Amino acid sequence: MRNIIVYTSQTGFTEKYMKMLGERINGEVITLKDAKKKPDSFFSDADSIVYAGWLMAGKVTGSDWMIKHLPAFSGKKLAICCVGGSPSDAPDVTYAMDKLLSEENRKIVSAFYMPGGMNYDRMSGPSRLAMKAFASMLKKRKNQTEDQKKMAEMIAHNYDISDPKYLDPVVAFIEG
Repeated sequence: MRNIIVYTSQTGFTEKYMKMLGERINGEVITLKDAKKKPDSFFSDADSIVYAGWLMAGKVTGSDWMIKHLPAFSGKKLAICCVGGSPSDAPDVTYAMDKLLSEENRKIVSAFYMPGGMNYDRMSGPSRLAMKAFASMLKKRKNQTEDQKKMAEMIAHNYDISDPKYLDPVVAFIEG
């Protein structure tokens, strides 16, 4: 069985998850940058293709690459994995996952979310500024809910909530 895993990672959480996934399903792990250089024929004998990107502003970075290639990937097990800084039960995660795929694409692509964390040291300058501004805005907000207080405290600094157990549903999907 040939499994291909394509990912893009900014702060390392997506990369870490996809390398672990590659070990668990004996998958070929390549970056999105490298995948874009490959002809469609590179993917033709794959049994499954997993794409993973990080969640930013309600979207999965690079997921348009996977969506664009759906016709070429027909007949394969397809998954999009999204890694973000929020716990898996956070409302923003539910919203983003609902918006990720059209109703038609949900029939052929399975979507999974994995909590990652925040690593300001590895963020690009614009991303770091945006997140720091967002954290500051959350902290200053009046009449915060407990969830908002918790989120403001959490994103004010680096943290890691990743766990290999979040790969279990993806592994079950690929191997099932």
